Amino acid sequence: MELTFLLYVLVGFAAQMIDGALGMAYGVSSNTFLLSLGIPPAAASASVHMAEVATTGISGFSHWKLGNVDWKLVRRLLIPGVIGGVTGAYLLTSIDGNFIKPYISAYLLLMGGVIIYKAFTLKPKKKMDEYHGPRVSWLGLAGGFCDAIGGGGWGPVVTSTLVARGKNPRMTIGSVNFSEFFVTLAESITFVIALSFTQYWQVILGLLIGGAIAAPMAAKLAQKLPMKSLMIFVGTLIIILSVRTIVLAIK
Repeated sequence: MELTFLLYVLVGFAAQMIDGALGMAYGVSSNTFLLSLGIPPAAASASVHMAEVATTGISGFSHWKLGNVDWKLVRRLLIPGVIGGVTGAYLLTSIDGNFIKPYISAYLLLMGGVIIYKAFTLKPKKKMDEYHGPRVSWLGLAGGFCDAIGGGGWGPVVTSTLVARGKNPRMTIGSVNFSEFFVTLAESITFVIALSFTQYWQVILGLLIGGAIAAPMAAKLAQKLPMKSLMIFVGTLIIILSVRTIVLAIK
């Protein structure tokens, strides 16, 4: 087995461990790692989302069966999220990868900062807010766009914002995860239409294998590691890798 392929497996493993422990940041983490390995931005985001279709589908179905889906929230998020995701994916495939890489890394660097910020400030409000107004739809639109452009960000942007606003954490996570499958699927279809994937099958397969190995271990990890410390570590790692990619891109 080639060393490069093993690196992709390792990326999928690390990203799934992070996502399983935090409940978010699979896309942000894996895309940051792939960019640091020299994968073009569009190919990195596309590979991440192709690998995520299966995991988000299983996750969304599980939340639906467990009764964790608020259909009013889904209606606010799903269509705007798909529109934002398709727009972001199309834009990403239309721009030269070398030109946009520093900007994508800057976005990921910002997301690393957001994760660290959330580690210190994210405390669900005791009084639950069950109203889902038009602002939620705009949040879905922004979340979908950022998710496609940066290879991840749906969870950190949408889930953390809604929980911080006082939404029910369990129903929010379930509804956002359920909607994420459709957003990810729409983004993946857009990438498939716009890109040739013949040279990136190893990236997608590596992410899938690594993620599958890590999935059962991540659940146990979540029970043992302190959430705050893990979020700080992940955010710091994303920032360091993003700065490295920016420095290499502008040399």
